[in-house]
Amino acid sequence: MPLYHERAIAGLIPAACTSLTGVWMIAKRLALLLLTLMPMIGSAPSFLRADEIWQQLPLPEKLPDAVNRGYAWIDGVQLYYATFGRGQPVLLLHGPLGNADYWGNQVQAFAQHYQVILLDSRGHGRSTRDARLYSYRLLADDVVGLLDHLRIERVSIVGWSDGGNIALQLAITHPERLNKVFLFDANFKPSGFRSDVDESDTFTRYVDLAGHDYQRLSSTPQDYDLFFHVINLLWGAEPDFTPAQLGSIKAPVMIAAGEYDEVIRPEHTEELSRLIPGAHLTIVPKASFFAMWQQPMAFNKAVLDFLAGSN
Repeated sequence: MPLYHERAIAGLIPAACTSLTGVWMIAKRLALLLLTLMPMIGSAPSFLRADEIWQQLPLPEKLPDAVNRGYAWIDGVQLYYATFGRGQPVLLLHGPLGNADYWGNQVQAFAQHYQVILLDSRGHGRSTRDARLYSYRLLADDVVGLLDHLRIERVSIVGWSDGGNIALQLAITHPERLNKVFLFDANFKPSGFRSDVDESDTFTRYVDLAGHDYQRLSSTPQDYDLFFHVINLLWGAEPDFTPAQLGSIKAPVMIAAGEYDEVIRPEHTEELSRLIPGAHLTIVPKASFFAMWQQPMAFNKAVLDFLAGSN
């Protein structure tokens, strides 16, 4: 039985969300068309040169065997998690519509130095959801609940997009739980999205991939369209962090983005780096929103250098 009723939720969409919702729904329709054409064109257009990897969507590697994996009952939902390696804990928070498996190119490299923790955010991947609408505060509270479950007092976070926004929320409302924060393609306002994201063939293919993976992993595989709809409510209204909130962040922060980012406006990323005291900005060359898949060695080096540094 669906946890939401579509007609009820449709009435909750504020006017400010309409255009962004349209962007994502257009992307989804384009993905279906692309899926039909894939046998003819392959995973990426044949005319792309090797140095145009930022226009491709290489899939992540399979995750290695976990030291521990399971479900934590947190605030009415079951959250899937897995841990790898030993050492100081580093939590990896996945991006939009995704799941923990999307960190396949990172876990083995990071687990040589740290205890790596993966999480499927509520409603994503293998984790369940309830009838509450999403907010970054709710998702951040889930992270605190998982840390309590694992008896981890403080953690460093690597957050991609939505995962980065969750990390920002934690840095503002739960600073005592954080060591360092690496944010890739986070935004602090809905206005940070590019208006032409729906024109990105790469992102369109990602939306389709995420849909197939949701249906493969979720305990409610028939609810992807509804899940997609509810997530759009979040993206249209949040995050909405003020300069004062961002200015209160004390943890060391690295802001990162791809050179050819197709989702977040570069000037928005630069502004975020200025609003957080002491934050550093790094751009991953020849990469887009999917740098951890397109340029995993450069992405991993940026993360590991930041975590090992004195800042």
